[in-house]
Amino acid sequence: MEKDREKQIYLAKLSEQTGRYDEMVEAMKKVAELDVELTLEERNLVSVGYRTVIGAKRNFWRTLSSVEHKEWSKENEENVKRIKNYCKRVEDEIAKVCNDILSVIDKHLLSSSHRLPLWNLPKGDYYRYLAEFSSGAERKEAGDQSLEAYKAAVAAAETGLAPTHPLRLGLALNFSVFYHEILNSPESAIQLTKQALDDAIAELDSLNEQPYKDITRIMQKLSDNLALWTAETADLPEEGGGNLLFLTLNGFVSVILFYLRSFLMMFSDH
Repeated sequence: MEKDREKQIYLAKLSEQTGRYDEMVEAMKKVAELDVELTLEERNLVSVGYRTVIGAKRNFWRTLSSVEHKEWSKENEENVKRIKNYCKRVEDEIAKVCNDILSVIDKHLLSSSHRLPLWNLPKGDYYRYLAEFSSGAERKEAGDQSLEAYKAAVAAAETGLAPTHPLRLGLALNFSVFYHEILNSPESAIQLTKQALDDAIAELDSLNEQPYKDITRIMQKLSDNLALWTAETADLPEEGGGNLLFLTLNGFVSVILFYLRSFLMMFSDH
């Protein structure tokens, strides 16, 4: 078993170096099927492989959806039909990848790991990706599964991870996007984002040697989303008030992040 594990990890790294991410995914899937708790390196290989494969396909789908909208506005029904057929092919590919990793998570990774936030987070993500292009009962089912996984991840993260931990911050980021884009609940998205930022800011003095670059990057994304979503929901004129609110929120968190970077640079110098 150990020899096969080493072989598949080596093949996964080789596939990553050559940009053959489908093969990287297959290699790491075989490692996961060994039902052993993965090392940090192995978890990263699984995440990078699947994230890269699904990310490319989701980008294809977004591009096609944009082109479809343009053709629809031109009332070019023939081209719209062609694009819809193409979109369906890409959606089937996305569904295949999502169902594949979800099966791996449920059958192998969750059962062999006590680190529940590590795998309930991507489980929520991949169900969210399925919900993005689904409709009706399928969208509701994917949305319900995503919500359940995110909630399980939050429950585990809040008891085992500091508010400044990149995994907990990343969970808040992805979960808030789910609320905004899938459940169409900007209020819940704003509340979750604001709470995550407040909790993290309150713990900045206890960062020690945590990966502050990841922390500041995710906090900035949370800040950007908070500003954008608050401006969208506020009953403010497009010019003036909305822009002021956006700049105020961004400015506040940017100042916090500036002091965070400065503090950690001073800490690292010693």
